Amino acid sequence: MEELKKQFRNCLENNILKYWLTKVTDNENGGYYGRVDGHDVVHPDAEKGAILNARILWAFAAAYRVLKKPEYLKAAVRARDYIFKHFIDKDYGGVYWSVDSKGNPLDDKKQTYAIGFTIYGMSELARASGDRFALDCAINLFHDIERHAYDGVNNGYIEALTRDWQPIADMRLSDKDENGSRTMNTHLHIIEPYTNLLRVLQGDHPANLILTGEEKVDLRDEVERATRKLLVIFTDKILNKETYHLDLFFDDKWQGKRNIQSFGHDIEASWLLHETALVLGDKATLDRIEPLVRLIAAAADEGLQDDGSTIYEKWLDTGKEDRQRQWWVMCESVIGHANLYEHFGSAKALGKCIRAWEYIQKYLIDEEHGEWYWARLDDGTIDLDDDKAGFWKCPYHNSRMCLEIMERKI
Repeated sequence: MEELKKQFRNCLENNILKYWLTKVTDNENGGYYGRVDGHDVVHPDAEKGAILNARILWAFAAAYRVLKKPEYLKAAVRARDYIFKHFIDKDYGGVYWSVDSKGNPLDDKKQTYAIGFTIYGMSELARASGDRFALDCAINLFHDIERHAYDGVNNGYIEALTRDWQPIADMRLSDKDENGSRTMNTHLHIIEPYTNLLRVLQGDHPANLILTGEEKVDLRDEVERATRKLLVIFTDKILNKETYHLDLFFDDKWQGKRNIQSFGHDIEASWLLHETALVLGDKATLDRIEPLVRLIAAAADEGLQDDGSTIYEKWLDTGKEDRQRQWWVMCESVIGHANLYEHFGSAKALGKCIRAWEYIQKYLIDEEHGEWYWARLDDGTIDLDDDKAGFWKCPYHNSRMCLEIMERKI
């Protein structure tokens, strides 16, 4: 397994992070470029998304935490400073959805998903380096979500609001999504940063050491309550108890079509929800969540193919499948199956993890230019129409995959 871990470290440092340091750093306008297309061409005038910048922050902060290389901390601080200067709304709180290439607000709506990822990145930098500024930013954004996006009547988090936190007609993350006021994806990426923030407030992480007394206890209790609440939302509202897939889109009352199975989100959720239960740490929560972890992962494997890849989605009402092998789905397959091996001793899951990694190496990594392609299409051709770096193509899923394998006891 040590040789396998070396492969992941090499991919992280020499294929992924090196690319973002050399190709995507915007030395003219600050921060990082908003887009590199599928043909590896930089678009310096492209808009810059909150998701991209928050994920860059997370990736370099996490890499610094594990590897302690100063260039990774420098890159993370660069992302932190750009986010604070250009994305944080100093008047109303939260973060803008996007800015132009010069850093001016372009789309100022408050997408809860984007705020969650900014918490994830800021809390990881605090976890890695004891950065109090980043920790305060994460805590403020946590309070923004709880104050404005949480629906205490129906229990759940509103998908999106206007700049000043008023209702908005179009709540979608992208034009591929349904316009639901509650989504699985946003809830998944709120519980993820809340879990990370809770981790920072526990134990001997550097940021925790700068908090004292009542401040630490109050914050930890508040974040823990919100995190436990989210875990219940997943088990009671989002998880389909008949199929053990996660349903995707809902209205205010948690009603939805329940017609799409997203295999990548299923396998990602299997280990993220387990991570939350492990950070919470009590036996009752683990006893409740761990059987579901295995069931959700088994449902995700309905999309697993003989070559080790996992297809993207299936629509139950039509039987249609989206058979792309997208980069992020493959990353989550590696981690989710490694999690089953580490915690449940499944040798079969380890085999699936290794086959997924072999598929990635053979079909998704751009060995010539660096980074990964968006996907392989079902006919085996490379997807060059979608970005190498951009609004949704970030050094998050693949960096996290490498770091997870490097850190896990496997």
